Amino acid sequence: MECPHLSSNISGAFDSSRFPNGTPSSWCCNVCRSNKSPWICLTCLMVHCGRYVNGHAKKHFEENQVLCVSQRKGEKHEKEKIHHSVCMDCSSYSVFCYRCDEFVVNDTKLGQVQKLREHLQSLRNLGNTCFMNAILQSLSNIEQFSCYFKELPAVALRSGKTAGRRMYHTRSQGDNSVVTVFSHTTNKGAFCVCVCRGYQQQDAHEFMRYLLDHLHRELQYSRNGASHPVSPQDGVRLSSTDGKCCTNGTASVVTSIFGGILQNEVNCLICGTESRKFDPFLDLSLDIPSQFRQKRNKDQEPVPTCTLRDCLHSFTDLEELDDTELYYCHKCKKRQKSTKKFWIQKLPKVLCLHLKRFHWTAFLRNKVDTYVEFPLKGLDMRGYLLEPEKSLPGSCLYDLVAVVVHHGSGVGSGHYTAYGSHEGHWYHFNDSTVTLTNEDTVRKAKAYILFYVERTGQVPSDTSL
Repeated sequence: MECPHLSSNISGAFDSSRFPNGTPSSWCCNVCRSNKSPWICLTCLMVHCGRYVNGHAKKHFEENQVLCVSQRKGEKHEKEKIHHSVCMDCSSYSVFCYRCDEFVVNDTKLGQVQKLREHLQSLRNLGNTCFMNAILQSLSNIEQFSCYFKELPAVALRSGKTAGRRMYHTRSQGDNSVVTVFSHTTNKGAFCVCVCRGYQQQDAHEFMRYLLDHLHRELQYSRNGASHPVSPQDGVRLSSTDGKCCTNGTASVVTSIFGGILQNEVNCLICGTESRKFDPFLDLSLDIPSQFRQKRNKDQEPVPTCTLRDCLHSFTDLEELDDTELYYCHKCKKRQKSTKKFWIQKLPKVLCLHLKRFHWTAFLRNKVDTYVEFPLKGLDMRGYLLEPEKSLPGSCLYDLVAVVVHHGSGVGSGHYTAYGSHEGHWYHFNDSTVTLTNEDTVRKAKAYILFYVERTGQVPSDTSL
């Protein structure tokens, strides 16, 4: 039901420091210390046991109800007092109002119920699923992306209804798989995308690409009304009619947010013939230059700090292809030595930068543990554009919203966590644990994947790079 008491019963701001430690589903009642069915009062943020345990959440409401009535007798001019009547189940995140004696389906005009859900919800590690959690937690902090998706809590999964704004629900199946459910509402209704994985550790970047590609194809399928989703074998194309980056057919929400366009220039060193082609991208994979990977002894000079700009320059600088990558020149009619250079023809709204920290040797895959310095604000991409003179002054600036970090030595082991920015604060997401952190801690992270959002307002740049 729609509750009329939300606005007068919900706290104006949710301070994470007032929440107990641990996951919300394990919180204890302030009275009896039971951790079964914890409910949190949305007025004072106190935790009590629910109606089917010892009922201290209801007693909390009743005690404050008596207090408010007694206050109104001496203060006749007050028409309404808060009653501590609205609670949230810390396991299912459903909301209950004791004055209505019903579960609540609506929200305030400011979306305060959903904001609290975003504070409380986290993802459990279901057995080496940190790679998945880190990506989902990062994407959920990208407003341009997460606003298109709605959360599917356990009740909604059974009823087929959606609630809230977040985009994922992760649960364990009995057949040793993990199912991540996404919901998107279109003019044809809501549909779900399920991503299934086993319990083995996977690469977070590979999962992100699989996820975005899969969402893109499902969105195309829903939009076009096709009998089956477009297959990955259908290739990529660049739409000349609207200038949008398109992967596997027409554009979608995914490509409109993450999609950019590269211009790939190859020049034959024998005859000088130039070849150009456009490549759509959803993310850019950047090498960490070899000069920053060297380990020096104590007696030697330290290696200079590698910056994100060094990685971007390495990606876009003119490169001579080696003998294993000889270019087939159509004028020479044979493979010839050549040079290659990338330009960015179109920047995306959300710029995803993947640092290549894993590389193959003869027998194993090693990790590049080099620290890469990156800006939190004001990443200027103008110098990497094909035609920078056509960009507006002050454009091409990006601010960081999320970082994925890999801890450990190998791709098949270790642990993934993420940092995310939300309403001016930075949080560290470590599976089910979410802690408030600061910008200095984020700057010191050895980033694996960086998510930057195109700047829309005038915010001072971070000039550290």
